[in-house]
Amino acid sequence: MPEKKDLAQHLGKSYTLEAVRFAGTPPMVTALANGELEVANLAYSTLAIAIQNAGMDDIRIIADEFRDGVEGYYSQEYMVLADGPIKKVDDLKGKVVATNAAGSAVDVAMRAMLRKFGLEDKRDYTVVEAAFPTMRAMLAEKKVDMIPAVVPFSYDPELRKISRTLFVQRDAIGVTDMIVWAARKPFLDKNRAAMVDFMEDTLRITRWFTDPKNQKEVMEIAGRVTKQPPERYDWLYTKRDAYHDPNMLPDLAALQRNVDMTRDLGFVKSKLDVQKHADLGIVEEAAKRLK
Repeated sequence: MPEKKDLAQHLGKSYTLEAVRFAGTPPMVTALANGELEVANLAYSTLAIAIQNAGMDDIRIIADEFRDGVEGYYSQEYMVLADGPIKKVDDLKGKVVATNAAGSAVDVAMRAMLRKFGLEDKRDYTVVEAAFPTMRAMLAEKKVDMIPAVVPFSYDPELRKISRTLFVQRDAIGVTDMIVWAARKPFLDKNRAAMVDFMEDTLRITRWFTDPKNQKEVMEIAGRVTKQPPERYDWLYTKRDAYHDPNMLPDLAALQRNVDMTRDLGFVKSKLDVQKHADLGIVEEAAKRLK
């Protein structure tokens, strides 16, 4: 959004924007709880933890970020050494697998897939946490037997040389509503008109980024922001990327299945009805303005 402020018609008028970077979604829960963050993009696993474990029953889902596993689009990969001993999921018994963080969306999907094959953490395999940029080296040096490879790291040509995909997230859990936008109800009640303006600007910018005719400029923006060569981002907002809904509407049915899986794996204790925590009126009203 900060890179396309020219499309944000209401910025500086009805609202201001301060973008804050977090290393993952779990720290956002603490920031929301402390009033340091108004709008957070939470993983399906973190959403359940925030509502049940952190006691924020007033959290509301207001929009969608992206989905994994939508037919025809990218699905996150779990990779092993191409010339290694792991040929099928069963071969991971007694092995070491990497994750970015316990309870993350990536982690929960991996555990769900291994459970399908009768494998349980600690009993049948060992999990180690690592940052995504370090995972290629860990796999190459045989410190771990499998890594989750998310974009852009999964498109690293050096990783592709040494690895192969054992399974993708779609194989494990189908369509996943990976990230949703969330805010607390008192904030939304107080600032509803400004939030509609904000989401109108966000939708306008989202549609610009996902329009194929802007691909070259999108690559240039991504390269500038990350200080990487722009050509590395030829996949961004294409079908080689995850699915982005043009209206930013979440798939609540998929999200419910994802949250239920988080419970089944023991990260939260009881069932959560995502419909009761959805407030999509803001983004729906914003979308009507752009028709």
